[in-house]
Amino acid sequence: MPPSPDYAALIVGQAAVVEMARSGVSGLPVVGDLLGLGQRALHADGMTFVEYGPSGGRVIAASGATDWTLGRPVNPGSPANARLLAGAQSSELTATAFEAGFALQLRARGLHRAMHARAEISGATIGSLYAYFADAAGGATAEHHSLMTYLASCIAHLYGDQAGLPVHGSGPVVAALADGLAVVDRDLRIRLWNPTAEQVTGFPAEKMLGERLPFPLPTPGQVLDHRLDDGRWLKVTAGELPGTYGSRVVTFRDTTDQYRRDHDRDLFVAVTSHELRTPVTVIKGYADTLSNHWDSLSELDRLEAARVIGLRAGELARLVDRLLSAANDGGQVGGAPPTPFDLVDALRTAAVALPADSRRRLTLDLPDDLPKAYGDRASMTTVLTELATNAEKYSNPGTFVEVTAEAEERTVVFRVSDRGIGVRPEHVERAFDRFWQGEQGDRRRYPGTGLGLYLVRRIVERQNGWVSLRPREGGGTVAEVRLPRG
Repeated sequence: MPPSPDYAALIVGQAAVVEMARSGVSGLPVVGDLLGLGQRALHADGMTFVEYGPSGGRVIAASGATDWTLGRPVNPGSPANARLLAGAQSSELTATAFEAGFALQLRARGLHRAMHARAEISGATIGSLYAYFADAAGGATAEHHSLMTYLASCIAHLYGDQAGLPVHGSGPVVAALADGLAVVDRDLRIRLWNPTAEQVTGFPAEKMLGERLPFPLPTPGQVLDHRLDDGRWLKVTAGELPGTYGSRVVTFRDTTDQYRRDHDRDLFVAVTSHELRTPVTVIKGYADTLSNHWDSLSELDRLEAARVIGLRAGELARLVDRLLSAANDGGQVGGAPPTPFDLVDALRTAAVALPADSRRRLTLDLPDDLPKAYGDRASMTTVLTELATNAEKYSNPGTFVEVTAEAEERTVVFRVSDRGIGVRPEHVERAFDRFWQGEQGDRRRYPGTGLGLYLVRRIVERQNGWVSLRPREGGGTVAEVRLPRG
């Protein structure tokens, strides 16, 4: 039987988490601390938290022996996960209960048992909390299950506050599966407030019944777009309720995603025009100089102008490729069907294709006996280019960007590490969002489109791998790419 929970560690850790909240820290850093607390209190070897959003699930926080899973996509509809999400609030399972590939990776690291607890708000599952153990004996007690449920509830509470969470989009906390519906009397007092209305607005029925509508009422036949205080948008319609004296039925749905798509479209146009302007202006300037002053230029000046035009044209081609790939949000990012390939050779070839300035700052420490990876070899040029460029951009000119690789039981891993400004823990997932950048507005110190990491994640996940970021010990950032072994 596993040891009893360490309640002393729980109390000390909980006090530290409360102090974080009092000091204004929220979101992902608090989730990470809760995982560390749970690992100590449960005597676990590692813990993870999977956040579920409209497009699936993803490991957004991990600790201990499972920190390598950070960034791993999770399909909540797979048979293994569907059973957990439909089962008891807390459950114990063996590693073999997970999907085959992940189960093999767990056992290869000596992890044979796990506990699972759902994080829920108002009956909606927003995430899964896992604790992993090296011992295979099992026999979790009611105390262990209660502690798992408690920790999952703490994380769910963070989502209820909506301070830095969910990490990816609006998530299922506010997703409407059907229209919200309300019935109001002639004084606009609410007489009926269905469960979807609670989900869409976040206002529970017990508080809304007898109160006035929290948004304006459109006239019959009209559609009203209304923005709630938390930033979400509703599309509202209303009509008379037959057989009543002045009562009306009101339907509404969350259209935030549509507004977000419109915003992304406008942002795409703005980013495109801004980022294309610089290389186009330089190319045109040097071309005009060659055309108008050819005879007065020395041969060296002409060669330099041609070199700059070629360099900027290459940048322009890469930029256009990224923008077009990002615009195709619903589809795949090019590439051939996965096959076994030599990752070390692919990375060395990709390094040669980097611009000269980037090549000079890149150091490769790659083993000659690395097993083959399974994926698209050609795409490694794009992946390494984006990761190396990103590392270089946020590092001082005199520092190096290091590329290392190693093999594990089921995966091959390569890492791109820098000694730059580093990445904040709450940004390790947001950095993969399309167009997202750590600095916004006119005061940005670092140029770019915010597309590089977004494309890297899409490319790697198409090959059944995953990619993550983490702060580097001693300063800087580590980008880690994991691919299946060939």
